[in-house]
Amino acid sequence: MTPPIVKPRNASPIAALAGLGLCAGLLTVIQSPIGWGWLAWVAWVPFVWLCDSGQPTRRLAWLSFFVSAAYWLGNLYWIGYVTVPGYVMFCLYMALYWPILVWGFRYLHRRRGLPYFACVPLLVLGAEAWQGILVTGFDWRLLAHSQYGNWPLMQIADIFGVTGISFLIALANGLVADLLTEARHRGIRKAIRFGNGIKTVVTAGLIIATIVYGQRRINETPGCLRPGPMIAAVQPNIPSNIKELADSAEPILNDLIEQTTKVFAAGAALVVWPETMVLATLNAGFVAYCKEDSNPVVFDKRISELVKGKGNLVVGAHSADLVFDERNSPVILHKYNSAFLYRTNGMQEPQRYDKIHLVPFGEYIPFRDLLPKLNKLILKLSPYDFDYQLTHGTQHTVFEIEVDKQRYRFGVLICYEDTDAQVARQNTLDPSGQKKADWLVNVSNDGWYVRYQNGTVIPSPELPQRTILTAFRAIENRVWILRSVNTGISCLIDSTGKIRDGFKSGTLPKKAMDRQAVTGWFADRVQIDPRVTFFSRHGPWPKHLFAAVFVLIIAVGIGQSIADRTKKGI
Repeated sequence: MTPPIVKPRNASPIAALAGLGLCAGLLTVIQSPIGWGWLAWVAWVPFVWLCDSGQPTRRLAWLSFFVSAAYWLGNLYWIGYVTVPGYVMFCLYMALYWPILVWGFRYLHRRRGLPYFACVPLLVLGAEAWQGILVTGFDWRLLAHSQYGNWPLMQIADIFGVTGISFLIALANGLVADLLTEARHRGIRKAIRFGNGIKTVVTAGLIIATIVYGQRRINETPGCLRPGPMIAAVQPNIPSNIKELADSAEPILNDLIEQTTKVFAAGAALVVWPETMVLATLNAGFVAYCKEDSNPVVFDKRISELVKGKGNLVVGAHSADLVFDERNSPVILHKYNSAFLYRTNGMQEPQRYDKIHLVPFGEYIPFRDLLPKLNKLILKLSPYDFDYQLTHGTQHTVFEIEVDKQRYRFGVLICYEDTDAQVARQNTLDPSGQKKADWLVNVSNDGWYVRYQNGTVIPSPELPQRTILTAFRAIENRVWILRSVNTGISCLIDSTGKIRDGFKSGTLPKKAMDRQAVTGWFADRVQIDPRVTFFSRHGPWPKHLFAAVFVLIIAVGIGQSIADRTKKGI
């Protein structure tokens, strides 16, 4: 336990803003693709340093809110391409975590005497956990994501998920914060004491053990893999404001068919199109009630003709459940964001995958029936001019294909489901604990997060950041993932999390990260990793643990504050 310290004199608001700005700046650059990830190991130190200062708690909380809001507004600006009001409101919600952290650090360190070595992991990881839980979750810009490219360190995600990596980084931040704050209060010599030495050894030991474990996993991987079939992704490059136009449906399908014909000729056994790129409702139960010249019927026939005798095709489109009114006329009851499999015999697989993790306000409106006035307001602010409410899927569907008399199985993640560790593991493992998918497919439409200027698509940081998030799903479940994404980045990710450059055949740039705002296709041979991970079996339990501890700390702290005020007669 840290000895009691003398509270320093009050610091100026300007100094506090500078310190908070430094923290926000570090948290920004560590997520950039220019090799600044090592700064993550000290990124939270300026924030802790300020919490240890004499700055009044209320003032520091307000300042942290404004700086945090600026941080999120600056880093999530691409959400504004979809909806400016939603972007601003979401960033203000995200900014609330910093004031809670200010209060939490002061409560745990000053009132409870916990060293920052313990405070930083408990609070920062707790905040990260709730960021990934509330409002259906936003697991974005976590400490762990800054370590993409640090291959040995990343591999521990197959046990603890990304929380395990964030924990090591938070622990190091807490250690540095303890050393610096004690040096400030007692001098450098007194900061070099036995307790801090133990914390240093523990931190270094855990990092070294993690690297040794990760390197062992990497070294054993080639011997675990067995070859799979040639699979491929077709990547359009169409901003969503153009894609969603009714007269875009046929030209988009024409282009997809033209590209896919070349992919099949290159030897691909499975081709994947991005999310909802076919602008029609394609499930057989709906198509059967459509007119012969309608898009659902025409598009379904054209896709069937495309694949017949050539290969298998995953198609992103909508599906709908029908009911019949008193005149026996079909009425849409539920609508889904779905993935369909068309087989080499030209038939659509009866089983489909309906997206389970829907994006609030983007794909459905929470409390729609309870708050009808809010529903109308949101519809006015949304990029759609119609009621776009979708229904959650319930089945973690696994598709099966046969190639050269060998059967293969794969699961599908639609859109932001590749950022949800729980959905990815449930699409990989069956309830008995056996691997049910040989690989995963991520179909997405990132055309929402690009700009369209003078006929040119201009990408945003969302594209590479999103691809890196997918890489952690591959490690957690030791499974290869094929991404097929409108505007990019379409790529193949191996079971050690490496985003693979190059391919057997294709027209996209060879370097994966250069596949932004371009059109084309690539085909490559997928590898099958049979290993079943601890994470796949048990899920993101560290995340839930830190979430629970975070709530407990806040609840106990609030309870103690109320008790103190009662004693004082306030």
